[in-house]
Amino acid sequence: MNKFAIFAKKNDPMKTFLLAALLLAASSCPSPEPMSKLTERVFARAEAQFTALDARLPENKMPVTFENGEIKDGKLNGWTSGFFPGSLWLVYEYSGDAKFLKMAERQTEKLDSIVSMYTHHDIGFQVNCSFGNGYRLTGRPEYLEVVRAAAAKFSTRFNPVVGCTRSWDPGKRWDYPVIIDNMMNLELLMAASRLTGDESYSSIAKTHANTTMKNHFREDFSTWHVVAYDEATGAVLKKQTSQGFCDDSAWSRGQAWGLYGYTMMYRESGDSTYLKQARGIASFIIPLLPEDGVPEWDFNAPGTAHPFGMDAKGAPSPKKFKWKEGDPVLRDSSAGAIIASALIELSTYGDPDGLYLKTAEKILRTLASPEYLAEEGENGDFLLKHGVTNLHAWSGVDIPLTYGDYYFLEALIRYKNL
Repeated sequence: MNKFAIFAKKNDPMKTFLLAALLLAASSCPSPEPMSKLTERVFARAEAQFTALDARLPENKMPVTFENGEIKDGKLNGWTSGFFPGSLWLVYEYSGDAKFLKMAERQTEKLDSIVSMYTHHDIGFQVNCSFGNGYRLTGRPEYLEVVRAAAAKFSTRFNPVVGCTRSWDPGKRWDYPVIIDNMMNLELLMAASRLTGDESYSSIAKTHANTTMKNHFREDFSTWHVVAYDEATGAVLKKQTSQGFCDDSAWSRGQAWGLYGYTMMYRESGDSTYLKQARGIASFIIPLLPEDGVPEWDFNAPGTAHPFGMDAKGAPSPKKFKWKEGDPVLRDSSAGAIIASALIELSTYGDPDGLYLKTAEKILRTLASPEYLAEEGENGDFLLKHGVTNLHAWSGVDIPLTYGDYYFLEALIRYKNL
């Protein structure tokens, strides 16, 4: 006789009925998919998608996105060129499959002349994701040499008067612009310093991080996208946006870059000032995330919980900004992936309420759902759907993004390694 039958025999019919109802309710609520199984499922999808992507990729191109039914590849010196090789290194790290080692090597080595090309502040993204991961996983000295040479080249963009590395080259709008994205490229300098012993690289990175902390952030730890400086005096001239809704809004991927960048700076330097900054940025971001965790493209865009009006200072003109009342507010899966990856690392430096890790897991579960994770053979062979590059100019709207894929996989590996 089973335990339930014994209980029913000893108790009255109403208790038996209630127990049966409770057991039925419990059995009808499926347990959430274990994160280990979710990770296995996503990496299996990545293996299939990236194998197809690798097979069709021209020798002089790197994948960027899939838009309007067309695959869009970029030049080898484009700012996103390091992300696909980086994603292949992450697939190899997870799977141990020699096939992906060969793919990662081949796609990485396509960028072996990147240091001699015309490049920009994003040489950090280009080289650290590709050669940096390659060196971490193989220890090949030739990969380290590319990292060192790239750090030396990036250092030439530093102006000690301003205290920052220049982002874009001088143009009609700004002479010495620095964007919050540059916090990500500091990882190249910090890694090169750690690996070579040359402290000049880390000195530049710390100075840039300190100047950015002083001038880019508002009291609530939100960040402007662009700060323009006077190159001769270091004075701040303008605080604006290029990809957010308006100058004073909080472009979500910009907030993600800041969170990730200062978390990384704490890891590499041990300076608690950076940890405090990262926690402050997290305290701004987390309450603004939607219920499923994946952020809107801008936390203050029309239709969000805290919108600026269409006539807000610095808002784009209606000719460029096509959103109108009643339209859906677009999410940015790439921002979600970056935030998740950053929060997982941040949780390892103290997370007493578990908020950082719980938020990251919520984001990852949403990104791994059918709403965001592409089916095999779809989405131009990219992994994540629903990214946004620049809604300001109605460019790159609701598309896959190669960097979204990279940070999604990185976040899952970080979670696995906790």
